[in-house]
Amino acid sequence: MAQTPLISSFFISIMTYAINAEFYSSMDHMTGLIFSKREFISSFKHYIRAEETHVDKLKSCLQVFEKISGEIPADPEKHISNPLTAYKFVRKLRSAWKTLEEVAQMSPSKGFLDALPEKSQHFPGDKDIDGVALGLLRLQETYRLNPERMRGGGLPKLRTLEPPDPDESFHIATMAHQKHKTLLAFLWGQDALKQLDEGKTAVVTKKEVLYFLSPLAFQMGELPLALQLTEELLKLDPYDFSVLHYLTYYQKVMQSVQRWNETQPTARLDTVMADENRNTYEALCRGEANGMQMTPRRQRALSCRYSTGGGNPRLLYGPIKEEDEWDHPQITRYHNFLSDKEIDTIKRLSRAKLRRAMVLDKETGQKLASEDRVSKSAWLSEEEDPVISRVNQRIADIVGLDMQTAEMLQLANDTEFVTVGGRIATTLIYMTDVEVGGATVFPILGAALKPQKGSAVFWYNLLKNGKEDDRTLHAACPVFVGSKWVANKWIRARGQEFRRPCALAEVD
Repeated sequence: MAQTPLISSFFISIMTYAINAEFYSSMDHMTGLIFSKREFISSFKHYIRAEETHVDKLKSCLQVFEKISGEIPADPEKHISNPLTAYKFVRKLRSAWKTLEEVAQMSPSKGFLDALPEKSQHFPGDKDIDGVALGLLRLQETYRLNPERMRGGGLPKLRTLEPPDPDESFHIATMAHQKHKTLLAFLWGQDALKQLDEGKTAVVTKKEVLYFLSPLAFQMGELPLALQLTEELLKLDPYDFSVLHYLTYYQKVMQSVQRWNETQPTARLDTVMADENRNTYEALCRGEANGMQMTPRRQRALSCRYSTGGGNPRLLYGPIKEEDEWDHPQITRYHNFLSDKEIDTIKRLSRAKLRRAMVLDKETGQKLASEDRVSKSAWLSEEEDPVISRVNQRIADIVGLDMQTAEMLQLANDTEFVTVGGRIATTLIYMTDVEVGGATVFPILGAALKPQKGSAVFWYNLLKNGKEDDRTLHAACPVFVGSKWVANKWIRARGQEFRRPCALAEVD
């Protein structure tokens, strides 16, 4: 199941994250943000038209006042000395003022302004922008992409969309720096500097970017580059004493390590990312190590077949399509497990419940939103819809385990999590295909399972002696292009004593 390296564009990465700080990374709610934006544009246009109509009415009021003022002769005291004239003048003025008050009260601005706080809840804030940047950096690390590759053309799955401008590149650089991702911070800062040198307009200045890049180059051990950037900064402001101080310091350090630098190869910045050691998880996500521990002989033994779940009556006339994904431990995929109609129902039920995935802070004991777990999750019980009951029964029929002690069905959108043990078995149901990324990988095994809409994957988390099977440690790769919906059914060990008998030996 080899895969090609997984690449996409900057904008598609941005579009996998969304609406607010609680769940900025859900594709489902990103779609909701698009519709919210369209609705807001429509209401904004309506407000502008109403304001234009209101301004026309105010202009009419102004003309009335100007007309009254124009009727007053050069000698106003003599003019209003006539009681009848004074009466008519006061009456006109009062009438005009009442009309003005009525028109002023008709201003549509109050309703629009009152509605803004509610509407603002559906639009991103500063934390959301930061969250999107962090998600982008995570994708970049996993798939070994530098900014130039993410901006350019000629890459698989790249869509021709607007690349980041200098301000956006600099913001991503600052977020990387906050998370101690020095190399990525430098690369994005370098990208911003390159665009400024090309003459692109931006709020951020070249001086700010150079101030940012110079110490980063020094931190990475790139002394010649740090000196070059500092000298360039000094040209912009020759009287900046802090820059002079840094330049002197860098020069002294450069002299003290000159001999060492001459004997050591210097890695080029544009190749550092490709040369860094990456763990098996990232290699599997890129499709570079799938099946690395599967021998050809074992691979040939994997097969596809129709299964009745060990002779289950409900499957005798409608067997399930079963495929071996791995042999030891056994990982099995069941095709056509869910219908499109069932998937739509489960999505509909979960949308109102979806929230940002949480992790437990070991020090405080509080649950916090995780930067790594970028899914949204929801739990569905059988009482909510007959479809949930059917799904649970179908799992029981196929795998032969008791569902009485199983956990509720958990839904996740754009999921990314790692879990091991704690339950006797896991059923993972894919409810969407994913264009790029999103595989479920088992780093110890070297296995990578690609999402296939409607299919379900099953494996045991515990060995027959009750110990956790570390080989089933698994994680979801970031979704690069597309949206990922999965459902998990975790099955507890209690109640399975006669369905999966225990053994003394550590066997699958």
